[in-house]
Parts: sequence; structure tokens; C-alpha cells
Amino acid sequence: MANKCDLLQGTLDMLVLRVLSRGELHGWGITQRLEQLSQRALQVDEGSLYPSLYRMEDKGWIKAEWKLTENNRRAKYYTLTRTGRKQLESEQEAWDRMTSIIAQVMQSA
Repeated sequence: MANKCDLLQGTLDMLVLRVLSRGELHGWGITQRLEQLSQRALQVDEGSLYPSLYRMEDKGWIKAEWKLTENNRRAKYYTLTRTGRKQLESEQEAWDRMTSIIAQVMQSA
């Protein structure tokens, strides 16, 4: 069983953008996908996810549309915008630089 870990400040937006880069999902679907991709090491609660989604929607990185789920329930489905794709690329580059620097320091120390 994988150990659960806390997300670093600011990484939730990047992870949600990455998940949405594969296609639209509703909030619960986003949390399920993050858990699946992390082999259950990441568990994002609604109190963290929805403020992140609203913030990204306000910034124009994602857009939301009410639709019916496979269970005939109404849910907001989120999709990545062109601006969101650019933001994801920028955050991915910054993440790659930062993890490389951290790895270098950890190996040298």
C-alpha cells in the first residue's frame, strides 16, 4: 500500500491542469483520477479541490459547464482552455527546473 503524502503548496493547480489536459471531468472524477495516477498516495478533499477549481476558472485556465453524469446527475464538468494549456506548460517547466535543483542539492549535501 502506498504511503499518503501531502501536496506541496501550489502543486494542486498544476496536477488538476494535467489531469484536465486529457479531457473534461467533473470534480469527483478529478479526485478519482489523481488518486488513480498516484496509486492512492494523493487524496484531495473537496475543501482543497473546489477552491482550486474556482480560482483557475477565474484566471481563465479552465471553463465549467453543467452536464449530466453517467448516473443522470447534474455536475459541473471542467475543461482546459488554451490559456490553461499555456499555464500547464509553464508550470511543468518550472517544476522540472525546481525538482532538478532539489535533486542536485540532495545528492551534493
